[in-house]
Amino acid sequence: MSLADGPRARRVLVVDDDPNIVELIVTRLSIAGHETRLARNGADALQRLADFRPEAMVLDINMPVLDGFGVLAHMKAQGLTARTPTLVLTARNNREDVAKAVQMGARDYLSKPFDDAQLLQRVGRLLARPRGAG
Repeated sequence: MSLADGPRARRVLVVDDDPNIVELIVTRLSIAGHETRLARNGADALQRLADFRPEAMVLDINMPVLDGFGVLAHMKAQGLTARTPTLVLTARNNREDVAKAVQMGARDYLSKPFDDAQLLQRVGRLLARPRGAG
């Protein structure tokens, strides 16, 4: 059975400026059957949100041009946080950053380095929720 015969691929946007991390995440999500696009900074992420319309997003915090908090702030102002559930995946793992990300609309927070299975489980949970829920 091919992926085309199974459930349709879910669209996931991966936003990170580290090419190695992006390649790892995109590869894992693609193998799991997801359709992925990537953005290397927050400004690119905002464009991809408009043209790709992802069903979930994996978002780094520390990036050039516009950081992950800036992306979340824009999404919240535009009412996009409910439509695009977001997993913040970052090396920043202090309590204040976690609280800020969740307050700004992130649904989940995972620290680098991360386990592949944990990443797939967290993204799967984002996609399992009905759009607009929470």
